[in-house]
Amino acid sequence: MWEMAVGNTFGATSLSSFGGFWIAIAIILTPGGFEIESSYTSLEFNHAFSLFLFGWFIFTTLLLLCTLSSSVAQCSIFLTLDIAFLCLALGRRYPHVSSGQTYAPHYNLTYTGGVFGMLSAFAAWYNALAGIAASNHTFFTLPVLHFPWSEHTRLQRRKMKQIEQTVSSA
Repeated sequence: MWEMAVGNTFGATSLSSFGGFWIAIAIILTPGGFEIESSYTSLEFNHAFSLFLFGWFIFTTLLLLCTLSSSVAQCSIFLTLDIAFLCLALGRRYPHVSSGQTYAPHYNLTYTGGVFGMLSAFAAWYNALAGIAASNHTFFTLPVLHFPWSEHTRLQRRKMKQIEQTVSSA
């Protein structure tokens, strides 16, 4: 919640929402706890869980659209996470019969969703390190590649224009 204290509404919204996501996953999938999974047939549970994941896919898409005004590094987190949610939701929506009458999530879609989830985690760690390793804290910085239409790039262009005007007037 420190993100809200420093005025970063996007960071506070995304971090607290995904914290809630992991709490919901624990409640849904922990055996012997709330027994949510065991109260459905395997096909019903896969379909219900796919709706849950589709909801997170939609939410992540909205966050992805918000990151288009920042940097490629931040956008890559939500792009890969969005693809992960889509693959995982489709994997649960279209399960296959595994043994007897039990349904297992689609293997290839679930695997692909896991790969994109890991890519999202690596992008998030890179973004965190790039934020921590700012030029006033360390001897090295990591590039985050700002979009040409971002506020950071506009400020850089203004600075360059001012420098050019100062040099040409001297």
